[in-house]
Amino acid sequence: MSTPNLPVGPLGEDPSPLPARRDHALARPDNAQVLDLLREGNSDNADEIDLLAYWRMLAKRRWLIASLVAAGAAIALAMTLMATPMYRATAVVKIDNFSQSIVQMGEFSSPFGWDPDFLTTQVGVLTSRTLAERVAEDLHLDSEALARLRPPSWLERLKGTLRPDAAAKGEATTAMSAAERATAAGTIMGGLQVQPQMNSKLVDISFSSPVPAFAARAANAVADGYIAQELERTFGASSYARTYLEEQLELTKARLEQSERDLVEFAQKENLVNVGEGQSLAGQNLGTINTSLAEAQAQRIRAQARWSQLQANDSLPQDLMAASLVPSLRSQRADLQRQYQEKLQVFKPDYPDMQRLASQIKEMDRQITAEIASVRRSVRAEFDAALAQEKLLQGQLAELRDESLDTDSRSIRYNILRREADTNRQLYDSLLQRYKMVGAASDARPNNIAIIDRAQVPGGAYSPNGIRNLAIGLFLGLLLGVALALLLEFLDDTLKTPEDVEQKLRLPVLGIIPKLGAKQSVATAVQDLRSPFSEAYRSVRTALQFSTDHGVPKTLLLTSTGPGEGKSTSALALARNFAQLGKRVLLVEADMRNPSLHRNLTVAASGKGLSSLLAGAATLQDVVVASGEAQLDVIFAGPLPPNPAELLSGTRLVSLLGIAAQHYDQVVIDGPPVMGIADGPLLANSADGTLLVVDSGRTKIGNAQAALKRLLVARAHVIGVLLTKYNPKAAGQGYHYESYYAYGGPARLPGKSQ
Repeated sequence: MSTPNLPVGPLGEDPSPLPARRDHALARPDNAQVLDLLREGNSDNADEIDLLAYWRMLAKRRWLIASLVAAGAAIALAMTLMATPMYRATAVVKIDNFSQSIVQMGEFSSPFGWDPDFLTTQVGVLTSRTLAERVAEDLHLDSEALARLRPPSWLERLKGTLRPDAAAKGEATTAMSAAERATAAGTIMGGLQVQPQMNSKLVDISFSSPVPAFAARAANAVADGYIAQELERTFGASSYARTYLEEQLELTKARLEQSERDLVEFAQKENLVNVGEGQSLAGQNLGTINTSLAEAQAQRIRAQARWSQLQANDSLPQDLMAASLVPSLRSQRADLQRQYQEKLQVFKPDYPDMQRLASQIKEMDRQITAEIASVRRSVRAEFDAALAQEKLLQGQLAELRDESLDTDSRSIRYNILRREADTNRQLYDSLLQRYKMVGAASDARPNNIAIIDRAQVPGGAYSPNGIRNLAIGLFLGLLLGVALALLLEFLDDTLKTPEDVEQKLRLPVLGIIPKLGAKQSVATAVQDLRSPFSEAYRSVRTALQFSTDHGVPKTLLLTSTGPGEGKSTSALALARNFAQLGKRVLLVEADMRNPSLHRNLTVAASGKGLSSLLAGAATLQDVVVASGEAQLDVIFAGPLPPNPAELLSGTRLVSLLGIAAQHYDQVVIDGPPVMGIADGPLLANSADGTLLVVDSGRTKIGNAQAALKRLLVARAHVIGVLLTKYNPKAAGQGYHYESYYAYGGPARLPGKSQ
């Protein structure tokens, strides 16, 4: 076959590829450099954090993150609705670290001051099992009481089942068994929380329970039990103080008896009657009568003023009104009047119930009038009685005045003896009082624990907190979603974006082929010359013109890591694009293991093909088939040979490519995958240039690097990578690689149905 003349374009221009200027060519390292980089696994700026890359990862998995956030919110809401409402009551106690002397008077502080470990120790005592068992005994928490405290299930609450209130139930009176005591103590310890207030001696004793009243009872019981336990604990330290006080009491008692004996003998001798406090009977009676007279005068003045006020005003004063039955009667009348008015809207006044209410209202009016009259009479009687009492006391006061003056003149010696007896008595009383305190408190110091605020029944539940749970659920869902998205992204070792290809394979990306929609076929996309699919392959054709110093490689091999990555479709599309420039193009189907090119062409494959040519069973003219499209011829794979690698390793392949390069302007080879078989490297070694096809989101990085290594070891001239089935939204790129698809035509997004 003679070499055909190169055709001329429709406008007379030379359709041959323009030679690319060397200074504008893509910088590409040689095979040895690329192999070294691949073996080292080197990456630029390894220590730099690319926030945009992380954002793209999250944007790619946005629906996963949104689903986990929604799941977190749903779980939080479900847990909030299903959780048992808990009520917390808090009692506040003050714990002082000081002691009081029994023998000496007054208080003295610890010489060591405030011990920082003291409050921590007391908190440990409050949360001890011993105190919990004591509180359980005080609250009579037997098995029945614990059963009443069991929180209702969410289903019971949903059905409106009344929650049992342990505080309102009767308390058990029988003794608790050891098992019940242990269970009750565990219940107390489980709901108890002790928290010291910062920079103070106050401690919050909180108890949580599904029963509000029991929460308050338990908190107060813990505080009371703690105080009682501390008092009992110090009982053993009082033996020495009690013995000493007993000795002092015996001595003081003897002195007191002698002084009182002398006082009585002198009183009998002088015929004096003393009633204490250094006063005679006449003097005390005089003081008593004088005090009573003053009180009687004050009472008469108050009664007179109140009676005068009643005479001047018919209404009762506020204090008399509050002390009488008038407010209660008026409240009852108002309630009856309200019932009368409510029923008046339904019944007539002569209705029996209405007449009964009217009679009751009249009876209330009568009782109110009678009560007011009774109060007025009592005020008048009080005034008359006070006036009579005042006059009587004035007469008695005059009689006692003379008698008291005579007694005082004979009481000088008596007062001296009395003061001595009083001193001994005070000392004896003081020692006796302290002795009794030792017996009651069982310690040489008073109680240093005081309840500041007793626990009150809580008005509302503190748990669950719906807003807080929802916020936690949203946060945890977002955190889990981001973590899972990043984990899946880091575990996803596929090449997804052009940046991944350039970083991992160290090769330029010569084209990006968008992914077709579910309802769009390759044939339909190719027929539409303004579709993003067609535009993408024209862009690849243009990039190939600048891939080498002399333009598009004469024989161009398209191969991939594995099957199904779009190499056959890309080979056919590029061959058609080169043919549209007016070039004579030969498309060779070199995949003799799983050929698929015939499915994309309307021409039927002949019985002979590339395998026949390489085996010597046919000539080039026998296997070349017109595709039915201008300037495009095809060589199909032909009969499948038992070992294609043996055919490709012979000299006939080189001869075929050489002859085809002489007769055609462009030879495009649809090669087999590289991994697993030797066909791809053999073809790559014979071709002028190799274009590696990578399926976005499917081709694994390790497989692509291994395939590239095999090609480079075979001394293939790999000019770049073609990224197919690219979906910018699925790759997390967003607008970055999307806008140019719709330039000059209707906006159609790759990866979506058109």
